[in-house]
Amino acid sequence: MTLRIRIDLSYDGTAFSGWAAQPGRRTVEGTLAEALTTILRSAEPVRLVVAGRTDAGVHARGQVAHADVEEEVWDAVRGRSARPAEEAAASRLRGILPPDIAIRSVTRAPDGFDARFSALRRRYLYRVWDDAARMDPLRRHDTVLVRGPLDVERMDRAAGSLLGLHDFAAFCRRREGASTVRTLLDYRWERGADGVIAGSVVADAFCHSMVRALVGAVVPVGEGRLDVGVPAAVLAGGARDPRVRVMPAHGLSLEEVVYPADADLASRADMARSRRELPAEQLEGPPEAQ
Repeated sequence: MTLRIRIDLSYDGTAFSGWAAQPGRRTVEGTLAEALTTILRSAEPVRLVVAGRTDAGVHARGQVAHADVEEEVWDAVRGRSARPAEEAAASRLRGILPPDIAIRSVTRAPDGFDARFSALRRRYLYRVWDDAARMDPLRRHDTVLVRGPLDVERMDRAAGSLLGLHDFAAFCRRREGASTVRTLLDYRWERGADGVIAGSVVADAFCHSMVRALVGAVVPVGEGRLDVGVPAAVLAGGARDPRVRVMPAHGLSLEEVVYPADADLASRADMARSRRELPAEQLEGPPEAQ
């Protein structure tokens, strides 16, 4: 019998070439899969499915992955210990993984769970400094310094204009045959007491480079170089725009992945696997003014 195992983890993406395994490169997937293969004493490399395939340099505090393993192989992870296999696996993984990967928990996934397709939404955080004098050098690997100062209120207004179900082709790196229709559920900016400006971005899913491009669309608004309405105009244009730059990877972190109740996991996965399209009324555009 095959079991599906859920792994909740965090990592510092600084020294990784992203999540996805690549020959000759240090990646989160490759490192975690190797560790799992070791503790399971598997003849074949363990395959992982992840909620969000982060790029090189991107961090994660709330990443989720799953792996399918044979029940007898999984039970053997306990060895002579009486503790559950999940607890033993988490402990053994922590013992062999490098310090830039932290295992939060290892659990048996409920029926219908898929780390990628069952997710309802993902939340990312982007951190920006706009005052070099106040920048904390200890945070240089997770916070981006920009030429300031930034008007956070203008950035927040511009971000709010992008919410909803849209074709985000203007903010995505296209892949052949892949849809760029997404629902942006929340996008807001605020300055913390430490002076860091944080952008929170929540969507049902993201396409490649979407978050960093969404950030790159509003930072120039905060700098006063673009009008507040420009990001929405770029979105409506449906094509990459030179005024929107993809921001550096190290300011970005995957903070949280949210899943539905166990009874709804399978149906959510089926829905997410379907190609996303805009409703007919959005394709036709708004009626012309009389």
